[in-house]
Amino acid sequence: MNEIICPNCKKAFKVDEAGFADILKQVRDHQFEEELTNRLALAEKEKESAVELAKANIKNSLQEELAKKDKELTELKAKTSSELAGKLAKKETEIAVIESKIQKAEIEKKLEISQAINLIEKERDNLANDLKIKETEKQLLEKSIKEQFSNKLIAKDETIKMKDDEIDRLKDFKQKLSTKMVGESLEQHCETEFNKLRATAFPKAYFEKDNDSRDGSKGDYIYKETDEAGIEIISIMFEMKNENDETATKKRNEDFFAKLDKDRTDKKCEYAILVSLLESENEFYNTGIVDVSHKFQKMYVVRPQFFIPIITLLRNAAMNSMKYKAELNLIKNQNIDITNFEEKISTFKDGFA
Repeated sequence: MNEIICPNCKKAFKVDEAGFADILKQVRDHQFEEELTNRLALAEKEKESAVELAKANIKNSLQEELAKKDKELTELKAKTSSELAGKLAKKETEIAVIESKIQKAEIEKKLEISQAINLIEKERDNLANDLKIKETEKQLLEKSIKEQFSNKLIAKDETIKMKDDEIDRLKDFKQKLSTKMVGESLEQHCETEFNKLRATAFPKAYFEKDNDSRDGSKGDYIYKETDEAGIEIISIMFEMKNENDETATKKRNEDFFAKLDKDRTDKKCEYAILVSLLESENEFYNTGIVDVSHKFQKMYVVRPQFFIPIITLLRNAAMNSMKYKAELNLIKNQNIDITNFEEKISTFKDGFA
């Protein structure tokens, strides 16, 4: 028998083993259920707590992982953004450099094209100017040639006309005059031509007929000119010769050279000039001023139209040589003075001895 005390009334009662086992069983079942219930409740709470904790842990873990991922993503974004920005900046720089090179190349190309165009235009303008100049030169040359030929033709025609007029005049002149009158008229012609220019061109010149026949002959005219000091500049003996077509005996210019040279020497003239209309068909004497000094010294033969020019030429040449003559005169005077001085010295020495 087992004694059991009631927990409520505190009374003891006894139960047999079967009842005790049944009560124990009940108690055990009840405790077990209660314990089980409690344990289940506790387990449920623990489960819930564990779930909640696990949830919290998972949430925290996920949050941490998310934060980590966000951080990594942010860093990645920042890094990527920085790299992209760097690469973008680099690309933009490269693009800017390329664009600059392209722009520079375009500018250089445009400049080269502009320079080439300018050069081509300049060459074109130069060629155009050269062409214009050549054309102008060609026109001027053609004009000049035409003018030259025209002037030559005009001069030739005038010369021919003058010669024809002169021939007609001389023929008419010769037909009207005798031989003596022809000669005298030629002298008068030359004197008139000289007198026309005497006051202006030859104010200090002497030009008169040679009337001195003491030596048995005389010339026609003598021309002399001196400077302020009385030094002779030039002197010329002139002989004027003409003949009529009707004259039986035809004379030549050479027939008068010897007499003219003798007259020049006798009258102490420097030059001898024959003004002649003889041998009117001789081209040698028709060319102008003819120098015959190979036969007689300082002798010339001229036609009447060259009477003034021959005086002018010889006078200008003599004027150019005047300073040399003056120097020569000075030297001569000095030599005379030295000679006189030497003679005086010699006389003094003889007298002193």
